[in-house]
Amino acid sequence: MTERVQAVRGVSEALRDLGRFADRLTWDDLAPEIQDRTLLVLFDTLGVAAAGARTSEVGSFANSWTEKGTVPLVGLRRTAGTEPSIWINAMSICSLELDEGSKFARGHPAGHVLPGALALGIETGRSGKEWLEAFLAGYEIAARFGRATRLHPGVHPHGNWGCTGAAAAAARLFGLDAEQIAASLDAAAGLVLATPFESAFTGNLVRNAWMGAAGAAGVVAARMAAGGLARVDDTAAHSLGRILGSFAVEDLTTDLDVRFEISGGYFKRHAACAYTHPAADAVEMLREPWTAEQIASVDVETYGIAASLNRVEWPSRLAAMFSIPYVVALMLLDGSFGPDAANAERRTDPLVRALAEKVTVRATDEFERRLPERRGARVTVHLADGTSRRAEVENPIGDAAHDPLEWPQIRSKLHDLLGGSASGRIEDIVRTLPEASRALNPLSALEEV
Repeated sequence: MTERVQAVRGVSEALRDLGRFADRLTWDDLAPEIQDRTLLVLFDTLGVAAAGARTSEVGSFANSWTEKGTVPLVGLRRTAGTEPSIWINAMSICSLELDEGSKFARGHPAGHVLPGALALGIETGRSGKEWLEAFLAGYEIAARFGRATRLHPGVHPHGNWGCTGAAAAAARLFGLDAEQIAASLDAAAGLVLATPFESAFTGNLVRNAWMGAAGAAGVVAARMAAGGLARVDDTAAHSLGRILGSFAVEDLTTDLDVRFEISGGYFKRHAACAYTHPAADAVEMLREPWTAEQIASVDVETYGIAASLNRVEWPSRLAAMFSIPYVVALMLLDGSFGPDAANAERRTDPLVRALAEKVTVRATDEFERRLPERRGARVTVHLADGTSRRAEVENPIGDAAHDPLEWPQIRSKLHDLLGGSASGRIEDIVRTLPEASRALNPLSALEEV
């Protein structure tokens, strides 16, 4: 019992430290490189959302809501109420598997935080700098909860630890104090989802709704704190630390105010789960003009959780984006993996299936030991003539520690996804935010993207 009480006290103290951090975070006091990275993350995430909104599933989901409002649905050229906008914009962000992420959090902080922050940026009328402070505070806290939480095998990282970051951003935008922000985090930890990874493997689109659930839960948690209904308690120790996984409390506050998690994230080039990217990059390194008939087999060695993405059945686009055999096959055939790579025509192509069935994926201790700093893979292509070709990557391109993507690369990425007019408009909106007297002015312009 004494051990449990100490653990709970540690969580409570950490939440209060995070509350004070979020309360005092000031845009003008940030290093220029942190300001720049924050704007770049926003640029990428809003651009990916606009592209994701063009998918049929996001369109259908958006059309099922009738509530009117003033929050932009990015990429859909319409608005909605606060709550539906959170769900719809979140689905847009993650639907193409191109969203920014953190290898240390093992998930996507920005995607969990931005939909709620965008909605409340319209609702609360804060300045651009205040809005940016709220978004960054939310990102940092979400990423730290991701670091601290080691989910049980089979639990997907959407919809659980990210609730806390959404709550932090909402609490800042509501003008809550440090103690109320801490209470928001605790309440958010009690609103997490138990999200089965199997849904992603089978292509169940409920997986794309989990990020919206996290954003909505975070706003609810902050509203509870604003109404005096939340308190700093031991909730995270039980929900994240026992029911859904294990919880390293010290990771919540280590190097707080010194290390900004946003500077260590990654951007994605391939429209597929991040765990497929090391293998995709390795194929890109060694790809030659082989025909499928010339390839006898392909061996992929990688780390454990990535090796679980080994399915060769793809009932939906989402399932294909979570299959290393599929991604490797497409990279070998096409040399790229964009938004159309997992459409029905490609998934049902007999040539794609035959090649994917030649791909074997296995985990090795060598790659597992390198985590989380290095997320690598080795791909060996065995040819029918008895020769083989091999390539290995330590981290995928786009990782902050390995060939990071900066403004020119993200600008090119979004230009390819959206065209120059829309991507340029989003960049203008993002760059206007720091000097905006009211964040809702540039944010409202997202309706026209």
